Amino acid sequence: MNGQQVTLADAEWVGGVGAAGFFLLAIVFVWQLAATWRARMLAAREEQYRELALRYGQLLEDNVALHKRSLEELQQTREELAQTRRSVGSMEKMMREIE
Repeated sequence: MNGQQVTLADAEWVGGVGAAGFFLLAIVFVWQLAATWRARMLAAREEQYRELALRYGQLLEDNVALHKRSLEELQQTREELAQTRRSVGSMEKMMREIE
């Protein structure tokens, strides 16, 4: 009878260790699952940041090109205005001479 009680105590102890091992394995599995999910989210965020930086770079290049074109058009408009002023000035001079 003493042998059976020792065996039952051993069986309970082994069951407790087995349950603890199972729960430890479950915790490690969940921990690794969370770590994998976190790594994927960080990788996705980094990819989105790269795309955003690339898009920003393209928009900056477009903005610089637009600014250069605006400056060229402004210079052309100034030249046309100066030519128009010269033409009007010469017409006024000619009209004064006629009077």
